Amino acid sequence: MKTYTIVPKTENLDWRAVPEAAIDCCQWGYRADVSAKAQLCYDQDAIYVRLSAREADIRAEETGPTGLPYLDSCLEFFFCPMEGNDTYFNIEMNPNCAMYLGIGTNSSELIRLLLPDEGNLDAQAQRTQDGWMLTYRVPVSLIRRFFPEFVMGPGVKMRGNFYKCGDETKVPHYYAWNPIESEILDFHQPQWYGQLCFA
Repeated sequence: MKTYTIVPKTENLDWRAVPEAAIDCCQWGYRADVSAKAQLCYDQDAIYVRLSAREADIRAEETGPTGLPYLDSCLEFFFCPMEGNDTYFNIEMNPNCAMYLGIGTNSSELIRLLLPDEGNLDAQAQRTQDGWMLTYRVPVSLIRRFFPEFVMGPGVKMRGNFYKCGDETKVPHYYAWNPIESEILDFHQPQWYGQLCFA
């Protein structure tokens, strides 16, 4: 199981100082000429997320609050906020910031969340010289709607995974940070999440 350290957010956030997690485990044999990475930091109000991909053939067709971003070039963050509980948030976004925000314990029981006040996560997307990038924040208040006892701070741990996919891109592909050791083509398997540790 891989481990990633979530560092405290500095007053003037410099992503160059935030550790990177390579999303480089090719899943189910779907290999493409892409690479991706994830970065997390936090303060008392939120978890801050930056996901980036090197990707030449970007697909960005899905839009709006009911789009299916995994059909496009997509970057994803899944996490179980509470130790010993397999209920997880899944956040999927494409280069249009079309988002799937869900909660559940597996793909068949997932509930899509459409939250007017916190639901857009202040997401921003931008194209880069060789791909694209997402930044957003997951408010602690959103997490506590479903997990009232959730806290962050040094020594606190949760489980999660980062993904890069594109079901209908020119070359379909599925990559994970922590490898999924299952033949079932499904990111929604929390038993294969890695460890996320707050510094």
